Amino acid sequence: MSLMKKSLAECLGTFVLVFAACGVAGATGGDLVATSLAFGLVIVAMAYSVGRVSGCHINPAVSLGCLMTGRMSGAEFCAYVVSQIIGGSAGALLVFGLFKMSGVMPKGDACNYAVGFAANGLTTGGVIAAMIAETVLTCIFVYAILNVTDEKAGTGKLAGIVIGLTLTLVHLLGINLTGTSVNPARSLGTAISAAVFNGSTEALNQIWIFIEAPLVGAALAAVLYKLLNGEKKK
Repeated sequence: MSLMKKSLAECLGTFVLVFAACGVAGATGGDLVATSLAFGLVIVAMAYSVGRVSGCHINPAVSLGCLMTGRMSGAEFCAYVVSQIIGGSAGALLVFGLFKMSGVMPKGDACNYAVGFAANGLTTGGVIAAMIAETVLTCIFVYAILNVTDEKAGTGKLAGIVIGLTLTLVHLLGINLTGTSVNPARSLGTAISAAVFNGSTEALNQIWIFIEAPLVGAALAAVLYKLLNGEKKK
């Protein structure tokens, strides 16, 4: 499969993730169960559609994990990340625009939940707590992905379901801590949209947390994977 097709698939998958799942978050006021299920279900849907083309990373943190474990090249990583950011931003702009055009404000905290909330992320413990939470949650998510997509795992066609359920689990825990990002492309897209449509720069001011922490978590996941799953040379 050509890199261009893979990149387009990543763009499309990230667009759907942000548009649909963050849309549910905004429409339901960030309802814990509804939002968690939305993210998990979108991942399942995309895993069995764009996953056939690109592997369905739709998340720079996942791509970093794959890069560090030798599953993709540096050129592929860069192309994937750019495509993910474009797709995520387009999805966020569209869902924000639709809310704005319809005149229906998202329930609850309009700014935070409309962005699916990678936005404020500081509700319970400040920057340090947010950094720790996002790092650990991303590590769990990426570590699960690296394992279930391993050819030796034997999960086969069930991998997409396992990944979707893992993302659901991560959101069930993380929403009340940081809103759950674990995905820099999603956070950046929604932060930009919050600034464009709501005139709020709060999310952009905090975006570094939701870029840095997930990438650190993904790197830790890759290290753990190689440490625990690497075979010793005879």
